[in-house]
Amino acid sequence: MDLKVEWSWNKALIGAATAVAATAVISSKPKDPTFDVMSIKLTSFKLNFPLLDAELILTVQVTNPNIAPIHYSSTTMSIFYKGSLLGTAQVEAGSQPAKSSQKILLPARLYGLQMAHHAASFIADAARREMVLDAAVDIVGAARVLWWDHKFKIHVDSHLTVDPVFLDVIDQENKSEMEISLLHT
Repeated sequence: MDLKVEWSWNKALIGAATAVAATAVISSKPKDPTFDVMSIKLTSFKLNFPLLDAELILTVQVTNPNIAPIHYSSTTMSIFYKGSLLGTAQVEAGSQPAKSSQKILLPARLYGLQMAHHAASFIADAARREMVLDAAVDIVGAARVLWWDHKFKIHVDSHLTVDPVFLDVIDQENKSEMEISLLHT
């Protein structure tokens, strides 16, 4: 039985280019995305008798430094003041292209009851015009590499110093940790 294999330079070059591209994509080390709070805008106060809840819009700059586009599910960011849960911000499901940066708007709500528990600290922070907030969020999604989606989970911890009077972001430190599943789905 004589098998005759037809060989051509075109097929060899296409095969080699595909192998190099697949190796580069698979072997490239994923990088953690970056998250920076650009601005905070007060949108309204809601009377939650006897207290006021505040509604805000957080503008966050998200950078995906990876060579793969990502898709992520909706989640909730927790916002802390003096170790207590002060409020939450909603992160809607979405996607982001590879090697891109985009701004996302996060509607947030701060609970007046939690502020009341820390009224003396809040008044002192307002007088100093410097308030420290912490935020944490877990984002779950998938990155498309070649024909497969690889699941990932990112945990982001943010430490923000804001001016509580004008809601300016004075300083911030963000740490993110990414876990990626190398099994395709």
